[in-house]
Amino acid sequence: MTGRRILVTGGASGIGTETVRALAAAGAEVTVATRRPKMVEPLQREAAGNRKSGPIHSAHLDLADLASVKAFTQEWQGPLDVLVANAGIMALPRWEASSQGWELQLATNFLGHFALATALHTAMAQSGDARIVVVSSGAHRTAPFDFNDPHFERRPYDPWQAYGQSKTAEVLFTVGAHRWARDGITANSLNPGYILTNLQRHIDDDTMRSLGVMDAEGNLTPLPYYKTPAQGAATSVLLATSPLLQGVSGRYFEDNQQAPISADALNTPGSVAAHALDLQAADRLWHYASGALQLW
Repeated sequence: MTGRRILVTGGASGIGTETVRALAAAGAEVTVATRRPKMVEPLQREAAGNRKSGPIHSAHLDLADLASVKAFTQEWQGPLDVLVANAGIMALPRWEASSQGWELQLATNFLGHFALATALHTAMAQSGDARIVVVSSGAHRTAPFDFNDPHFERRPYDPWQAYGQSKTAEVLFTVGAHRWARDGITANSLNPGYILTNLQRHIDDDTMRSLGVMDAEGNLTPLPYYKTPAQGAATSVLLATSPLLQGVSGRYFEDNQQAPISADALNTPGSVAAHALDLQAADRLWHYASGALQLW
């Protein structure tokens, strides 16, 4: 990966950190975009101590704030070879809105990354062989995108439905990116699997215990099928680097394999829901999000 320039959102913790670590170790120049750039310093020291590692940079980015996205992209210079849309939030207990009025999980997980990629389109086109890697979730299977009420203005807010919808939107984004194929840009999404990271910070202890991942004393207790952050990052790294993915776009991956489409994905582990790969929905969402950016 020497000579390749990679941007990883949310790369200061969890699977993002492991993604950055692997890509830099392979020689790539990696920029970590995060709300807390100082958290990247341990990774930077690690890379500086490895003569084979590529450099790691850090920059401030708040995906929930389109002004922050704009400021970040205006500072970017030169081509971008890989964008790893890794950052995200999950299961906010109460309805919250971004400064643009979008439900906050949808604003952060989808719209912020859509705005980032749109603003960096020219930089990726300069690469001639750029990739977008979107870290979605198996939770997308629980909720198609609700075009009638995407921000829970009329239906009761549900933290998990909102999270699932945002993850469906992320997959639809990669399908809608077919319009960038002529610029040499591909986009694929993935499910990293079950992993205990900072992503669960908004989930209360009682819920964590009901899920079987916290004991009575408050200690995290991953279940046997849970992955380590490094294992969770494996599919992200594959999609960002492997020659097997040359020219492949609009697909959804899990455990380093393309997932099969299922009409009953909710009851079919390892699959991708048909509603997340629907081309008509993807184009409709692209136009909806583009309209929001025109106000930006």
